[in-house]
Amino acid sequence: MEGLIISGFLAALAVVLLFMVIRIVPQRQVYVVERLGKYQTSLEAGMHFLMPFIDRVAYKHSLKEIVRDVPRQSCITKDNIEVSIDGVMYLQVVDPKAASYGVDDYVMAAQQLAQTTLRSVIGKIDLDKTFEERGEINMEVVEAVDEAAQPWGVKVLRYEVADINLPVSIKDAMEKQVRAERERRAVVAESEGERQAAINRSEGDRQAAINRSEGEKQEMINISEGEKMKQINEAEGRAKQIELVALATAKGLQMVGRAVREDGGEEAVSLRIAEQYVAAFEKVAKESTTMLLPNGLSDIGAAVAGLQKVLKTVEKTPG
Repeated sequence: MEGLIISGFLAALAVVLLFMVIRIVPQRQVYVVERLGKYQTSLEAGMHFLMPFIDRVAYKHSLKEIVRDVPRQSCITKDNIEVSIDGVMYLQVVDPKAASYGVDDYVMAAQQLAQTTLRSVIGKIDLDKTFEERGEINMEVVEAVDEAAQPWGVKVLRYEVADINLPVSIKDAMEKQVRAERERRAVVAESEGERQAAINRSEGDRQAAINRSEGEKQEMINISEGEKMKQINEAEGRAKQIELVALATAKGLQMVGRAVREDGGEEAVSLRIAEQYVAAFEKVAKESTTMLLPNGLSDIGAAVAGLQKVLKTVEKTPG
C-alpha cells in the first residue's frame, strides 16, 4: 500500500516537473523568462524548456495591436471654452523586455500621457478648430505619446478623437450661429438671383433695342434703295421717251422732206401750213377775248412762203 502511495506521489511530482520544464508559447505572444529573479530571455511562439525551480515566466505579452479607450476628460480651448473629449488609442508591443521592465503598466502610462497631451493640444486652438482639425490633433497626440513610449518598448500606432461634448449654452450659441449663417446665405443667394435676373432682363431689353434699330436701319436702307431704283427707272424711262420722241420727230421730218421733194410736194406743204396757220389764229381767238395780231396778217401767202423757206433750210442741214 505504501508503495502505491509513493509511486503516485512520484508520478505527480514528475507531471509537475514536466509542466515546469516544458512551456508552449502561443502564436503572436512572447514570454519573458527570469532566472533567479534576473531577466534571462524572451520566448517566442513554440515549445521551450526551462530549468525547474530556477527559471520562471515573469511576464506574458501579446504582440497583437492593442486597442484601449482613453477616458473622457475636460479640456479648455484657447478661447476659454470647456469641452469634454474622449478617444481611442492603438498600441503594439515591439520590445517585450522593455515593456516588462521599462514601466509598471505601459497601457495605463500611455493613456495618461495621451490625456495630458490632448489637454495641451486643445489649449492651443480655438473651439471652432477642434472640429475642423481633428486630424492634426490626432497626429500631435500620436507623436508625443509615441516618443515618450519608446523606452517602454511600445509603439503608438494611432489615436482618434472619439467624441467632443460641449456645454449646453455653447451648443445653443453655435446652433444660433449656424442658423444665422444659413439665413445669411439664403438672403445672399436670393439677392444674387434677383441681380442676375435684372441683368438678364436688361441684356434682353438692350438686345431687343439693338434688333429694333437694326431692323429700322435695314428698312430705311431698303426704302432708300427702292426710291433710288424708282428714280433711276423713271429717269431711264424719260430718257428713253425723249429719245423715242426725238427719233420719231427726226423720222417724221425726213419723211416730210422726202415728200416735199416729190411732184406737188411744195404745193401740199404750202396748203398744210396755211391750214395750220389759220387754225392757230382761230384757236387763239376762241380762248381769249383780247388778241394781238401781227402786221401783214392778211397776206397769208407771204407767211406761207416764209415757212417754206425755213423748211428748205432745215432739209439742207446735215443730219
